Amino acid sequence: MAATILIADDDAVQRRLVENMVQKCGYEPLVVDSGDAAIALLTAPDAQPIDAVMLDLVMPGLDGLGVLGKIREAGLNIPVIVQTAHGGIDNVVSAMRAGAQDFVVKPVGFERLQVSLRNALNTSALKGELQRIRHSREGRLTFADIITRSETMAGVLRTAQKAAASTIPVLIEGESGVGKELFARAIHGSSERKSKPFVAVNCGAIPDNLVESILFGHEKGAFTGATERHPGKFVEASGGTLFLDEIGELPLSAQVKLLRALQEGTVEAVGGRKPVKVDVRIVSATNRKLLDLVKGGQFREDLFYRLHVLPLTIPPLRTRREDIPHLLRHFLARFSAEENRPISGISGEAMAHLAQLDWPGNIRQLENVIYRAVVMSESDQLDLSDFPHTAAVIVSDTRLRHSEPLIVGPSTVPAMISGIEIPIAPMPSKDSLAMLTSAGEMRPLEEMENEIIRFAISHYRGQMSEVARRLKIGRSTLYRKLEEAAPDDPADGGTSNAD
Repeated sequence: MAATILIADDDAVQRRLVENMVQKCGYEPLVVDSGDAAIALLTAPDAQPIDAVMLDLVMPGLDGLGVLGKIREAGLNIPVIVQTAHGGIDNVVSAMRAGAQDFVVKPVGFERLQVSLRNALNTSALKGELQRIRHSREGRLTFADIITRSETMAGVLRTAQKAAASTIPVLIEGESGVGKELFARAIHGSSERKSKPFVAVNCGAIPDNLVESILFGHEKGAFTGATERHPGKFVEASGGTLFLDEIGELPLSAQVKLLRALQEGTVEAVGGRKPVKVDVRIVSATNRKLLDLVKGGQFREDLFYRLHVLPLTIPPLRTRREDIPHLLRHFLARFSAEENRPISGISGEAMAHLAQLDWPGNIRQLENVIYRAVVMSESDQLDLSDFPHTAAVIVSDTRLRHSEPLIVGPSTVPAMISGIEIPIAPMPSKDSLAMLTSAGEMRPLEEMENEIIRFAISHYRGQMSEVARRLKIGRSTLYRKLEEAAPDDPADGGTSNAD
């Protein structure tokens, strides 16, 4: 899904001109004819995500400066580029003081607009990453910090937001790397407990003989090596949220004590003589099927039903590929800044490759692959050669699967473009489609269909809903055909703090 640019201008000719240029840049334009209409879209309760605003300064009613003021009052963190036919220095100063990120004079040229939008979106992505890191460290992470434009994630977010408004136990299920801890932190940061501690415990990383001590605490001298009293994670999280990650790895002996703590709201330290009252909201997570563990006798059924009050399943990245361009933009911005590398974009060929991988390690794997590419790249643009560990699983091109070349125009590969203008698949020739192999035989229908789909995805710049509509097939059918066309080799894995 391309970035959405809101264009607010009362001049119909200028609106159309800017709209065409925004589309040519690879973004999705959203057009209004007044400042009031722009604010209504930006502040609506069910407002669609808007990545940047092209704002005319001189409009009847609410003018550009008024719109900037209301954006600031609403606390919206959206980059704004103002434009006007009157380019006096006073207008520039007033707009910048009011919060505009850039300033262009009508009629703006295509290259100037392209650079301005690219810089605005990259800067916004970096600010968003820095804010997300700061919020995570301060325990103030919210659902606004979760990067997604996927329809499959919309229902998950709505359920999580409802859960945050109560103290109901939540069990977050999902594959490794999909962002389970991020959701847990967002639930805490959006709840009434956000000013209290958020304590995370990885149950799979604790030695079996220390689980009870770490969760419930121990008294000094309770066992060999217990030289000091330790309160335990339950007491540390009292008043706040305790996040039990990989809950399925908890030993059966500790499960009994955990169930008692949840039932009675008290914990008893190892070596302690009386229970301690605790007020803890439990959020647990697992990448395994807990019900299967229950059937296998590895997890207590009564504890399962205590934790499984509100299940929340986060879909894997391969089922929400439209999130990849937005995740990529944020990862590029963050790692380029952290590593002091002036990398501003990625080639269409590389992005097409990344967008069609299955990503068994999900967001964590994508993050690590981009990190490695930023560190190892020798240019200011990432291309396919910067992803050698994933090159073996690139979606097969007709030129690789057949001995004959494609019948092409100037090029079958997209030009070098910025990371926020990325198409989703390599673009075949727009002039012709090879019907015969080099031996003069007809090519299989499936191969030509795959080539047509790749062309459509590039032509519509990765807007999968539009591709499906134009090809007159469902989106699920489109994704299925893409997956069937890709090899089964897994992408290179990795580890990070994402979960």
